[in-house]
Amino acid sequence: MMEFDFTPWLNLAIRWLHFITGIAWIGSSFYFVWLDNHLEKPKEPKKGMSGELWSVHGGGFYHKQKYAVAPEQMPENLHWFKWEAYFTWMSGFALLAVIYYLGADLFLIDKSKMALSQAEAIGISLAFLVGGWVFYDGLCRSPIGQNNKLTGIIWFASLVAAAYALTQIFSDRAAFIHIGAIVGTAMAANVFMVIIPNQKKVVAALTAGETPDPKLGQIGKQRSLHNNYMTLPVLFLMISNHYPMTFSNPYNWVIVAAIGLVGVLVRHFFNLRHKGKTSPALVVAAVALFLAIAFFAAEAEKAGRVEVADDQVTFEKVQAVIGKHCVMCHSATPTHEFFEEAPAGAMFDTADQLVQYAPTIMEQAVKSDIMPLGNETGMTDEERALLGKWIEDGMKR
Repeated sequence: MMEFDFTPWLNLAIRWLHFITGIAWIGSSFYFVWLDNHLEKPKEPKKGMSGELWSVHGGGFYHKQKYAVAPEQMPENLHWFKWEAYFTWMSGFALLAVIYYLGADLFLIDKSKMALSQAEAIGISLAFLVGGWVFYDGLCRSPIGQNNKLTGIIWFASLVAAAYALTQIFSDRAAFIHIGAIVGTAMAANVFMVIIPNQKKVVAALTAGETPDPKLGQIGKQRSLHNNYMTLPVLFLMISNHYPMTFSNPYNWVIVAAIGLVGVLVRHFFNLRHKGKTSPALVVAAVALFLAIAFFAAEAEKAGRVEVADDQVTFEKVQAVIGKHCVMCHSATPTHEFFEEAPAGAMFDTADQLVQYAPTIMEQAVKSDIMPLGNETGMTDEERALLGKWIEDGMKR
């Protein structure tokens, strides 16, 4: 009887949880930014009330009122928006551990870059996550932190530097996921370390009959604004492992920086639009930049390819490369210790199967170096180019 492998199901459960809680967190973030930007001057203002809004949804009417600091008296029931952020980070970190820590040799470490041990790779990973938050938080607390634009520029530059460093240390796919983890950690820590503690201090002051410090709310709002601008870039990074043309590119760190900037431009457009300030130039700039990235990536990938002469490509040579680097996993009878069945059902035992999966081979092993996992068999650029040339020339047998 075949042994039950629980790991894929654990992966699915954590990934699903991460997706659900991420929607809840980012959705509430988008909603409250929209709400803040649509508040109107109260017609019958109460003490401390800074704005109100009537809205309709799901067959009911809602009347929202905002107090810039706090109401005179605390309500009996007060909902805290925090668990969405906490569970998004916890599930994301669990996913990082299950895939990239437990499977470090396959998914995290690229020995062609650095011959790291599992412990060393995990240590570097954790150092980047913690170091990213320490740097960002210190920046916000410094005098520079009073200037949101300058803070944003410096934080963006530091993330670009981290992206470059990570792409020199880890596998390309793992590098992109870690950039997302750095940003996600900063966002969740903003909630856990700053926003919620400050709100609790306000509640405690009101309960004690004291006047809350308005700076607490201002700091919380600033961190919430930062999170708002980081949402679209972090969403891209969450799905980036599905798009090798981004993370496997020779200039992957440039591409991730540019796509992150596209996300910031789009988010800024909507933030302005919520305030009644439409700026089509931002949309044009975002679209133009995205198209420029696509063309740049394609040209960079093409320029980085090894040239192969026609007379060097034979089906026998292709079979030899596949036999050396692929069939230990992609076969009806895998011999790799981690796989009892061919991943994704893709088998390369016959010529017909190679032709069937040629587009996948092109994307995974020629245009990118995702396969073999961790390049544990040491597949060379020349071998990848040979496969690519065979596919482009019509897969002659």
